[in-house]
This record gives sequence, structure tokens and C-alpha cells, in this order.
Amino acid sequence: MIRPQTGVSVAIFRAGEVLLVERSSGAYRGLWSLPGGHQHAGETIEEAARRELHEETGLRAGELRFVEIHEPVLRNEAGAVEAHYVLGIFAGTIEEGEPVAGDDADAVRWASVDRLDPGEMTPGAAEIIARAQQVAIKRRGGA
Repeated sequence: MIRPQTGVSVAIFRAGEVLLVERSSGAYRGLWSLPGGHQHAGETIEEAARRELHEETGLRAGELRFVEIHEPVLRNEAGAVEAHYVLGIFAGTIEEGEPVAGDDADAVRWASVDRLDPGEMTPGAAEIIARAQQVAIKRRGGA
């Protein structure tokens, strides 16, 4: 029986850019997305967001703000559910440093928010990034 799995994604912005990782495994291998992954038992979603950001990029999160819940449901050609995820999406800052690809990431890069290619990204990522950017802008009080 397929059950929903909980996880997180973290949008980190810097000077008009967003931090992306290239997925190294799973259904979305080879596609770019926000850093993130599964939540562990006993871990809050914010703790999971901080851990996943560090594992995938080597960076430590500063302030994190909750953005939304995203629920991707993966179906096979016959329409049967193959996976169902419930993801807590965060927008945040980093303490310092430059990202390095780590666990579950083949590569990491800063990408211009204005030039994202949805064809290279996990489904819905560009739209999630746009909503997360609005939360990040409100946190800074404009700009």
C-alpha cells in the first residue's frame, strides 16, 4: 500500500538567484530542484529543512520561513499512484559559504530566478520558487 511520505524543500535566494540542486536519484533524477528530502521520525519539518539543506549543499540555514505545503502525486501510465509526497516548503537565508553538492545531489548551482527553465526542473518547481520568493521579499520588508 502506498502511503504519503513527508519531506521538505528549501528556497534560498541571493541577488536575484535561487539555489538549485540536480537530483541524483529517484523519479526526478537529473532534474534541477530546490534542496530538500525526506523528514525523519521525531524531526520537525523545520529541523528536516535545515538538515536536508546542509546534507545536499554543505550550507547551514539562517532564518527559515514557512511558505506552503506542496503535494506531488506520481502516477504510472495506467493512472495508479506510485508515490505521494507531502512537502513543507521554506524560504530562507544561509549563514555563510558557498554550496557544494552533497548527499542526493549530483550538482548545485545558483540560477537566475528570471531565467528558470521549467523543462529542466522538477514539476512545479518554478512556480514554488516564485511563491517562495514572495515570502522572502516580505521578510525583508519589500525590495
